[in-house]
Amino acid sequence: MSPSPTITADTSMADLLVHFPGAQRALFAKYHIGGCASCGFRPDETLGGVCQRNENIPVSEAIDHIIESHDREVARQILPTDLKARLEDPDPPALLDLRTREEHENACITTADLFSHDKLQDIMASWPKDRAIIVYDHLGENGAMDAAAYLEGHGFTNVRTLRGGIDGYAKEADPSLPRYRLEIA
Repeated sequence: MSPSPTITADTSMADLLVHFPGAQRALFAKYHIGGCASCGFRPDETLGGVCQRNENIPVSEAIDHIIESHDREVARQILPTDLKARLEDPDPPALLDLRTREEHENACITTADLFSHDKLQDIMASWPKDRAIIVYDHLGENGAMDAAAYLEGHGFTNVRTLRGGIDGYAKEADPSLPRYRLEIA
């Protein structure tokens, strides 16, 4: 991974989110910034401006929090090759596939559960809080990180995300899985 650029008060929120995709999660978790229309921000706003209009949060404190959160998210990721090895363990992790049913049916890791409202109810009601859980989406982006943060927020202590998602897994660990691109209209 290449080093992330330096964050300053003049960094636009758009640039911040490109280099630190979890920044919005981090700002929302600590300061309730960016989670809804009333506390949102525009892409062209600067971090300094957002901090100033939100109770004059010290920019250096917000930057430190964003970087610490980013480092935790990177550490939470599991490499595709490491996941493949873990799946051969006597007690493999639970896999949650966040993609659509069509994507799941097209390409999935065989032991993965397709995430649904019913599956979430089952997890919350009966899964041990320390159960190893790996969450994945298509490319290992914000969807998986959001789901991992949600589970952690509900007391689950052993949640990871698959770096590169199913696409990274197919590329690095199981070339027999079909790879695909999503076309967004």
